[in-house]
Amino acid sequence: MTSHSETAPTLRRAVTTPALFLFILGDVLGAGVYVLVGSVAGASGGAVWVPLLVALVMALLTAGSYAELATKYPRAGGSSHYATRAFGPFAGFLVGFCMLLAGVVSVGALSLGFAGDYLAEFLTAPVPLTVIVFLLLLAALNAYGIRESMWANMVATVIEVGGLVLIIGLGVMVVARGDADLSRLTQLGTAENGPVLAVLAGSVLAYYSYVGFETSVNVAEEAKDPARSYPKALFGALAVAGLIYVGVGMAASAILPTDELAASSGPLLEVVRAAGGVPPVLFSVIALVAVANGALLTGIMSSRLAYGMSRDGLLPSFLGRLLPGRRTPWLAIAVTTGLSLILALIGSIEVLASTLVLLLLVVFIAVNTAVLVLRKDRVERSHFQIPAAVPVLGVLSCLLLVTQIEKETWLFGLPILAVGAVLAAVAHRRARAAAAA
Repeated sequence: MTSHSETAPTLRRAVTTPALFLFILGDVLGAGVYVLVGSVAGASGGAVWVPLLVALVMALLTAGSYAELATKYPRAGGSSHYATRAFGPFAGFLVGFCMLLAGVVSVGALSLGFAGDYLAEFLTAPVPLTVIVFLLLLAALNAYGIRESMWANMVATVIEVGGLVLIIGLGVMVVARGDADLSRLTQLGTAENGPVLAVLAGSVLAYYSYVGFETSVNVAEEAKDPARSYPKALFGALAVAGLIYVGVGMAASAILPTDELAASSGPLLEVVRAAGGVPPVLFSVIALVAVANGALLTGIMSSRLAYGMSRDGLLPSFLGRLLPGRRTPWLAIAVTTGLSLILALIGSIEVLASTLVLLLLVVFIAVNTAVLVLRKDRVERSHFQIPAAVPVLGVLSCLLLVTQIEKETWLFGLPILAVGAVLAAVAHRRARAAAAA
């Protein structure tokens, strides 16, 4: 494996600050919030907004580390590139492997989600056929160009945000007509856990809703001015997402009893039905757009990460080939899409999603640690910098979340991590041999 030379073609700098903001917002406001509100209610009680707010603070800690590293090293390799610079090729490959596999798994799961009950509201088609067509269309859009993908994301993000704002508006309407139960907004705790443990359990679930911001570092190289635009876009998008989530949580809890909210696999659709005034089929369309947009953005991340890892010599160099004219990493897109397709055809949403959080927590711990290690590395360009306490708190928050991972997830995730460690050792040996030569 060899890295690209300095004369190799580079990605086109075409992403503006508003486009980057919408990219991050669209990735965070993905399919997760449409199904997780009920789970958070079941874990924490009626005051769903509290764990959503706590999870936002925890996500902002790790986001601070990404803001510093993405503006200091604006490269498509993202987390893998940071770990390589801080700890060497072994850590770089392992982090990249976890990040890459998390993205591939996520796209596979989202493709199954797209082919599920929401689509069944409109047509009935074999799931394998739907998954194949869905992933091929996303790959084609991804390969056509980052600018075109960003425009598609802008439209989809507006629809996604509109759907969540609709839920908030329905909450206001139900409160105004006197049918809401506002007492549920202060109810913390369940039969199993007191208020503190309930908030922690709910925050772990709510944290999943904010996952997605880390993918944006892989398009930092395509931003026109990363040092200026990336921190604004990142923190702005997370803040807006947090406000929307808190509003959605309050509206859902005020409209539906907590047990009904927790029992539903489509809690926001139940909220729409209970509130009235909006055809449920309309919300199904919005949910499909949310799933498709999440898959598109995650597919962009996966392909750019594979491209960046190939330039660092951590993956085969052919993954760094760009499509003539379009200057998009077409082979990286083809390979990552193919892996997602295989996983979607042999797995289920539950199996594919169970390892996602574990893989990302490994990445987040490494990134938060890398910020401190790389403080000694000076670069000529100006970049964003955070206080040293922020990445320390980021590591502690990730370790806290690790303690909440269930046994079944460990049993499925540890073999994947072991495979990544073996491949990382091979990549490390090859890197040392290349350096010696």
